[in-house]
Amino acid sequence: MDESNLRQKLRQLFTSQKLAVLATYGDHQPYCSLMAFAATDDLKYLILTTKRETHKFANIQHHPQVAALIDNRRNQVEDFQQALAVTALGEVTLPPPSDSKAFLDIYLFKHPYLRRFCQAPSCVLLAIKVERYLAVTNFRNFMSLEEDYLQIQELRP
Repeated sequence: MDESNLRQKLRQLFTSQKLAVLATYGDHQPYCSLMAFAATDDLKYLILTTKRETHKFANIQHHPQVAALIDNRRNQVEDFQQALAVTALGEVTLPPPSDSKAFLDIYLFKHPYLRRFCQAPSCVLLAIKVERYLAVTNFRNFMSLEEDYLQIQELRP
């Protein structure tokens, strides 16, 4: 699979899936959260929202490096041949003020039912600046898309 095909598959996956598993680190252990997410069209950012008083937000403040897993499994036998799982590795930041409205618009376009949640004073808009995507297809084919978006590595065991 070449870079343009992988980028197209990532866009399709990120459009079709509403939830990601966010892995943070705190208290000397990993912590996973199911999160609504959206992606920027250039795939450089994944956008999330959370309440400031959550465990995950405290973890992010101390350890901003995170992983997010997005997949298209359906819990069917066919998943062993057809599922795509993508791990995004990156650092969580607050969007720059100049991008905050655009990021929120992207997020709410995908999740309009979360508008009230996002408007709460305790809600915070977060952006994962993706450094690398790791994609696995057929539970064995591995591809990596680096931050510079110039090279894909395909590794097979």
